[in-house]
Amino acid sequence: MSRLGPRDLVGLGLVGIRTRKMRAALSSLGIAIGIATMLVVTGIPASSQADLLRTLSALGTNTLQATPVPDRNPPVLLPEDAPAMVARIGPVLTASAVANTHSVIRRNDRTDPADGLGLSVLASKANLLTTLNGRVRVGRFLDATSESLPMVVLGSVAATRLGLTGLPFSGTGPQVLIADQWCTVIGILDSVPLSPDIDRAALIGWDAARTLTHFDGHPTVIYLQAEEDQIEAVSAVLPATIDPQKPSNVQVTRPSDALAAKRATESSFSALFLGLAAIALLVGGIGVANTMVISVLERRSEIGLRRALGAHRGQIRAQFITESVVLSALGGVAGTLLGIAATTGYAWYQSWPLVIPAGAALAGLAGALATGVVAGAYPAMRAARLMPTEALS
Repeated sequence: MSRLGPRDLVGLGLVGIRTRKMRAALSSLGIAIGIATMLVVTGIPASSQADLLRTLSALGTNTLQATPVPDRNPPVLLPEDAPAMVARIGPVLTASAVANTHSVIRRNDRTDPADGLGLSVLASKANLLTTLNGRVRVGRFLDATSESLPMVVLGSVAATRLGLTGLPFSGTGPQVLIADQWCTVIGILDSVPLSPDIDRAALIGWDAARTLTHFDGHPTVIYLQAEEDQIEAVSAVLPATIDPQKPSNVQVTRPSDALAAKRATESSFSALFLGLAAIALLVGGIGVANTMVISVLERRSEIGLRRALGAHRGQIRAQFITESVVLSALGGVAGTLLGIAATTGYAWYQSWPLVIPAGAALAGLAGALATGVVAGAYPAMRAARLMPTEALS
């Protein structure tokens, strides 16, 4: 018999599939279920992981806070240009600051001037909310226009203590007294988990604070967001950047404990993916191997006839391995589509971001082909060992 070309080999490999369609479909179904299971057990945890990591990121995994070292005499003052210097650090994405004006906020002029309701009045940079992942509940935050005007934004607790739960849809907002100056409330914030002190504060613009209060321009807290994988490096250089003359006067918070949790989560999920994928492929491969062994037993006459017509053992092995690979490939494609559909539906139901690991999909298809080769190896060798007289008897 002449040498078989690739097209002839594929044609022979498809003979068993075409003549036993139901068995071929059931065999491919085993692989399809295995690959679909692999994608589901990687895609759903990956989508859940993405949602978890998004939640952890909102807790400040890439956020640092710098303050003067407390209890120094005289008190430590951070340089006025410190926020701008911090923003120039390469991995820093955004930097902002607040400063205590040591002023009192009152609802009206009939309130005792000494009663500040436990609230602080802070000078704020216009990008503070972005840096702290904060949100405005009603109204708007300070911007380049309003930061020099007598306008104020209230934290969630501050608004409640001042008896303000909302703002009018149109017209001028309510007014409060800050350092005996009337200021218009333009916004109320939701709670800010990264800095609870903001919840109990009234925020006025940096320039407005200089005009309305005795604010000297020195920040008391500097916030920053940096590239997450560089957060430790930024923390190390931050004191010297803020105060080059006396870096020991600067106290920097450690990276959030949520960052360690986030990294541990990434590691544990990766190990889980590998274990579940291996089990899924093993189950599918056993199903294909079982089908191919039965196929060899049922096709003894066909094998004997081909051997009698001149087919050598290598061609017989190639025929059955090709059939096994085609069965596995069909199951792999079907399983990939099924797994993607199932993962998409579940992620949508849970309101998670959809994550289909491309590596898992490609590995699933490659694994299906490899499984076909391995699963078909023994049946192919068994078929090749059959002698023509034994197979035709």
